[in-house]
Amino acid sequence: MTLWSASFGAPPTGPASHRQAAWDRPGIDVTKDDLQSAITDPRQKATFLAATAPHSGDWLNALPIASCGLRLDDESVRVAVALRLGLGVCVPHSCSCGQDVDAWGQHAFVCKRAPGRTQRHQALNEVIARSFASAGIPVSKEPTGIYRDSVKRPDGVTLVPWQSGRSMAWDVTVATTLAESYLPASSATAAAAAEAAASRKEVKYSDLPASFSFQPIAVETLGPINESAVDFLRELGRRISSKFQEERQTAFLFQRLSVTVQRYNAVILHDSFPPGSDLWPPME
Repeated sequence: MTLWSASFGAPPTGPASHRQAAWDRPGIDVTKDDLQSAITDPRQKATFLAATAPHSGDWLNALPIASCGLRLDDESVRVAVALRLGLGVCVPHSCSCGQDVDAWGQHAFVCKRAPGRTQRHQALNEVIARSFASAGIPVSKEPTGIYRDSVKRPDGVTLVPWQSGRSMAWDVTVATTLAESYLPASSATAAAAAEAAASRKEVKYSDLPASFSFQPIAVETLGPINESAVDFLRELGRRISSKFQEERQTAFLFQRLSVTVQRYNAVILHDSFPPGSDLWPPME
């Protein structure tokens, strides 16, 4: 006890003194701070901060149930682990669009020609729409007619009021944590790329009719989610839990989103491979 107190200060008291996590957390925090202070490379800093963000690693807690869409194949797991640890994800090669892809797959995740980007967007939007349905709230995906003189369409709207008598409109977007445009902010603050992407969505839909409230849902390739979306997803999960009397519904919702992002990270990386090639890094 004397040694512990000398290293970490006053020991836990009361009910906390009976929880192992209360004794482990001070040591973990010290190790985390030591690691963070030793990192100088911006890409490594951004990767480290993303790994510490809430819900960025929820895919690690998901039970691999294929019928629920929670099972990741071997290559998806390999890519997810490599991205989380800042390791190489592929052999350097030329993308199908002609640009160079480095060992970390930088270009692959921002390539506008990757068909997996559209598939990822649709899959994430489907998770949100189905979650509303699970909460007993009818929705319409990509509705028309919200704007009279604009072709803008959010990814979905609720058909009944969500809060304060207003329906909810939402729009999903994915930001690449390590993209050059985001790297300065991502290496300074966790979820900075997601917050920037969410802000752009808010500006885009700032002229939404007053009968709607708008919620951007911005997720990064390394997992972080913008803060307002985290609050919204917690509320949505709470409503699902209230309906099914299952307290874990919020955790399940975050896990489905996290698994979906990691699955499509592997898909989008593979989109950059020339047809018929295998450019996964060799297993050690």
